[in-house]
Amino acid sequence: MRSEARLELDGAWHQISPRYVVSQIVQNVIFIAVIVAIAAALALVLHQTWAWIPAGVIVVITLITLIILPRQAKAIGYMLRDDDIVFRKGILWQRMIAVPYGRMQLVDITQGPLDRAFGVTQLKMVTAAATTGVQIPGLTQAAAEALRDTLIEVAETRRTGL
Repeated sequence: MRSEARLELDGAWHQISPRYVVSQIVQNVIFIAVIVAIAAALALVLHQTWAWIPAGVIVVITLITLIILPRQAKAIGYMLRDDDIVFRKGILWQRMIAVPYGRMQLVDITQGPLDRAFGVTQLKMVTAAATTGVQIPGLTQAAAEALRDTLIEVAETRRTGL
């Protein structure tokens, strides 16, 4: 069922939902808890104290990613132009991808259990070229559906060579 919302092809940048950051923080905290529990079980039950070393490295790396997560989320955005959608992400290694509407083969909305709890989804666009598949994380359900409907509608009018 398609919603009535349609996005304009105005060339304005759209940001993802701030709830994406909260969702990712919760998921990473759960991951850290699992790593610490496994290391504690190995160290205390099986007397394998070396398990704290890789667990510590994993926890430190995860904490560093949590620190830069809000800035990474601000760097994610998309822009609808007349002939294509442009997706950007990255802080140090910036990536900008333009996907022509006529080359899109599939627009998919995915939502995991924690994402569902926080009301965020991921929209995936697939083209014939494997390297140009674009995933936009952190969209609200309404924004993802509006973007999907707009992309499908515009892609139907711009099919090229398919």
